[in-house]
Parts: sequence; structure tokens; C-alpha cells
Amino acid sequence: MGDSPTIKVVCIEDEPEMIDLVKLILSRRGYEVYGALGGRDGLALVASIRPDVVLLDLMMPDMDGWEVYQQMKANDELKSIPVIVVTAKAQSIDKVLGLHIAKVDDYITKPFGPSELLASVSRVLQAAGVEVEGT
Repeated sequence: MGDSPTIKVVCIEDEPEMIDLVKLILSRRGYEVYGALGGRDGLALVASIRPDVVLLDLMMPDMDGWEVYQQMKANDELKSIPVIVVTAKAQSIDKVLGLHIAKVDDYITKPFGPSELLASVSRVLQAAGVEVEGT
């Protein structure tokens, strides 16, 4: 990548394999990816790193994704960070809730392909005014 700062992504997920997959896909494009297992760790990581975007699973045992999302949006320092929900909940009602009621920035259902993930991250970063290489 050129002189632009590295784009930081936090992936909050309860499956280590999914974090590894996201790291593999995004790091090839020069993103710096941090993984957190579960909502509590994820929230702490987001607060300490202040990433450019957060990939958030909804169904996690310790603190679900909606709870993490609400806590981020209630925090003045974190509320402007874009959130992409990544979930196996593929019901259209969940997508409507996510995009229109909770106002998440994007919604990807598992399983997803690398191009779908890259396109979503790129789109959300551009909407947030972050310069994305190669778009």
C-alpha cells in the first residue's frame, strides 16, 4: 500500500475459524485485522484500538452482537465507527432489523465469499470517508 495509513478492522466473533478466515481475506488486501472472541473482549478491543470498521457476529454466548452494538453506539468515542453485522441469521426480518431499525452499516450472512466481504468493507469505509486503495 502507498502512503495511506493502514485500515484497522476488528472482527468480533465466537468462532476462531471465522476470525482466521476474515484475517486471511482482509490482510491480503493490506487491512490490519484484529480478532476478539466474544462480545466483552470485542468491546474492550474496539475501545483500545479505535478501528476503522467492526465486523460483528450477532450470536455469541457472553454478550450478543446487538448488545455490543448498543454499547458502542452509546459511547461518544465509539459511536461513529461503522459496524458490519456478519451472521448466520439469514432471515429477512433480521436484515431489516439490522439495516433499518438498528442502523448498522451493512449486513453479511454466513457463509459468505471473499468478494462479498471485501465489497462490503470497501463500501462501508468509503461511505465513512475512509480512503480505500484499489477501489
